Amino acid sequence: MTTLSLPSTAFSLLECHGPKNLTNSSRITGSVSMIPVARSQFQPQRRRNLGTSNRNPSFSWMATVGEKVQSSTVPTSVPVRVALELLQAGHRYLDVRTPEEFSDGHAAGAINVPYMFKIGSGMTKNPSFLEEVLEHFGKDDEIIVGCQLGKRSFMAASDLLAAGFTGVTDIAGGYAAWTENGLPTES
Repeated sequence: MTTLSLPSTAFSLLECHGPKNLTNSSRITGSVSMIPVARSQFQPQRRRNLGTSNRNPSFSWMATVGEKVQSSTVPTSVPVRVALELLQAGHRYLDVRTPEEFSDGHAAGAINVPYMFKIGSGMTKNPSFLEEVLEHFGKDDEIIVGCQLGKRSFMAASDLLAAGFTGVTDIAGGYAAWTENGLPTES
């Protein structure tokens, strides 16, 4: 037999649990108020709307578009040593630097598809980047994407993910970090 002793300020057990949950082996002793307590005390607190939070402005646009948000368009970035391990595990290296940068040296086995071209003193995006990548890779291939310092590869990886590629990983620090760590290169 279970014996419960509750203060007189306790809420009605029948109100919260109903008579079916009070078995014959249970007995309540002490002073128990059977006066129903306002149900609002038992309602769970409503969660605040994250879409209106000033502290989390990134939630605002997500709440606006709802289910249409695709977090898969933000690439994962890994350090160069992790990128080397991925390469050794069967991933393929997509080097998105210019042909000139690529010919000066690149990671062993890398395939070059420029994300941008040098035009005068500036750079412009390769208009056929996605089509050229599809000539070398399938949308389900495991690809690590690198550039010189990491900015172009992040943009290229984002574009690939948005285009439906599923196994894309960005290399943080790019080829500069690759060579600084003494990882394998070829010319």
